[in-house]
Amino acid sequence: MAENTETVVIGGGYAGVMAANRLMQRDDVTVTLINCRPDFVERIRLHQLAGGTHEAVSDYRKVLGERIRLVVDTVTRIDATGRWVELASGDTVGYDYLIYAVGSGSADPGVPGAAEFAHPIATFEEAQRLRSVLDAAPATAPVVVGAGPTGIETAAELAEAGRTVTLICGGLLGPYLHPNGRRSVVARLTGLGVTVLQGPDTKVTEVTGDTVRLGDGRELSSEVTLWTAGFGVPDLAARSGLSTDTLGRLLTDETLTSIDDERIVAAGDSAAPSDMPFRMSCQAAGPLGAHAADTVLSRIASKGPAPIDLGFAGQCISLGRRAGIFQFAHWNDTAKRLHLGGRTGAKVKELVCKHTIKQLVNEARKPGSHTWAKGVQGRRLLRAQRRETAATAEQSA
Repeated sequence: MAENTETVVIGGGYAGVMAANRLMQRDDVTVTLINCRPDFVERIRLHQLAGGTHEAVSDYRKVLGERIRLVVDTVTRIDATGRWVELASGDTVGYDYLIYAVGSGSADPGVPGAAEFAHPIATFEEAQRLRSVLDAAPATAPVVVGAGPTGIETAAELAEAGRTVTLICGGLLGPYLHPNGRRSVVARLTGLGVTVLQGPDTKVTEVTGDTVRLGDGRELSSEVTLWTAGFGVPDLAARSGLSTDTLGRLLTDETLTSIDDERIVAAGDSAAPSDMPFRMSCQAAGPLGAHAADTVLSRIASKGPAPIDLGFAGQCISLGRRAGIFQFAHWNDTAKRLHLGGRTGAKVKELVCKHTIKQLVNEARKPGSHTWAKGVQGRRLLRAQRRETAATAEQSA
């Protein structure tokens, strides 16, 4: 191995930036961050970008440590045997360790016409295109949005701006929410003029250029249709011959190390530790990025890496600029009865958005300083429950 340990981080989102910054605890570690964009995207603000209330980007010079080399390019293949990555530009970058933090994006809708006529909002480019479409559309043009946290936030953002919005849930609105919190969200959306369609009959069966068809046969007029149902992950790991889960996330052990190669560590939305991935969120991305870096640093120091230890506090959802909700959660990311709503919820949401950036800045200035909520006992319980379920199924077969 060279005098310096060369580490490549693929992906410059919350997890990738956190990992790159944390690796700077050692002077003998050289870090190259490869990202397809020259700016850091505040993904949790993409609904604001679409609505015209925020640009959703930050300068990498603000959030990334000075010693980290930024390469604006796209990784097209990982050669785990040769320990190098191939870029879209044709260049290659070698590594001693690789952190796989490619994040997530839009999922295949799987509904006739949705890919052709509906507008996703999972990436910066998608949100930019949607903003242009909305700017060109009449203010009264109906907008149909699929539900979920991103859908709820986007619906509220657009309705607050005076647009006509129908929020189609395809089931229960915000299934993550406690019923108390759900009622609060529905009340706020209704107050903004959003038509909320819930229940099994609201499943979308087809999208055309100007209509959305539902399972109960209804046809809704929609000049601009948004699709916010579900996320997918890039297929880079699978294309490179690495083991993935059914969604395409890199399969790892509890230290976030690839089950195929101890030189490859995953972080963020693209990681599936023990085939039990955490909820895709910035709340998980930061700790996962930090832990991925800790795993690499442990191996460089010839120490055994620790298992991931992460607990959840809740979930924030903005409901326009003047309201929001913070849904408190148990350690296992299930909702409690308690929530904060209204203006207090909006303030908490904005504080979380700003604090998420501040965490990256702080880690860049003082590598190794980031801490997070723990939940290792719950994680062990979930693994034990899974083993018990598998054993029961095997005995019944």
